[in-house]
Amino acid sequence: MGALYILIPIALLFLAAAVWAFLWAVDHDQFEDLEREGERILLDEAPRDPAEARDEADAAREAGEQA
Repeated sequence: MGALYILIPIALLFLAAAVWAFLWAVDHDQFEDLEREGERILLDEAPRDPAEARDEADAAREAGEQA
């Protein structure tokens, strides 16, 4: 029974910390755009300039011809 006098205040402190963390996250717009992060993981890399991709493909082709 004596342990409850210690465990209940500790549990209340954890509860207060969780509520504070949730309210902080809501206040700082952490839940504003949930879909973007889910879609971002599906993309391999950021979109690039088509000219850069063409230059890299040409360089790779030339390296293959020289080998």
